[in-house]
Amino acid sequence: MGDPRFHRKTYETPRHPWEAERIKEEWELKKKYGLKNKREIWKAKSILRNFRGQARNLQARLRYGDPQAEKQQKQLFTKLIRLGILEESNATLDAILSLTVEDILRRRLQTVVYLKGLARTPRQARQFIVHGHIAINGRRVTIPGYLVRRDEENAIDYYEHSPLANEMHPMRPQVVEGAEEAAPQVAQEGGGE
Repeated sequence: MGDPRFHRKTYETPRHPWEAERIKEEWELKKKYGLKNKREIWKAKSILRNFRGQARNLQARLRYGDPQAEKQQKQLFTKLIRLGILEESNATLDAILSLTVEDILRRRLQTVVYLKGLARTPRQARQFIVHGHIAINGRRVTIPGYLVRRDEENAIDYYEHSPLANEMHPMRPQVVEGAEEAAPQVAQEGGGE
């Protein structure tokens, strides 16, 4: 069982350390989302593996008409919809099985802060979060890997006691007219202001 004072790893490392295709894919994800290291990708893969495992288990149990499986299926759909990983109109077990690691990485606080336009780059978004400049509902959050719920998405802003709360701060991204063309990724995701 282990000592309760020590946390267990929340991820699994790859089985084979030197696969060129996997290394290239992880490097591109790391660069695209501004991640610190590949461990964050492995954590996202573990979260995805957990959801997909639950979906496969529920599919098998639903074939046999298990009434408890129907309740658990609704709970899983509710959780994924609340996290913003799954759309309400597309809530099926097949949709859960077709999720990718990028669906999980898009819900990280670091990515949402960047997509909302609170930071110029994903790396800067990470720095703002770690240094305590970002808050959700007025409460400071310093964990870049925090999975943002759908109802919290609009409540993300600069922490009120942070120097970045001042609109004239030089590190704060400036809102310029015509910014939709300059930042197509922000406008595309619907998180821009």
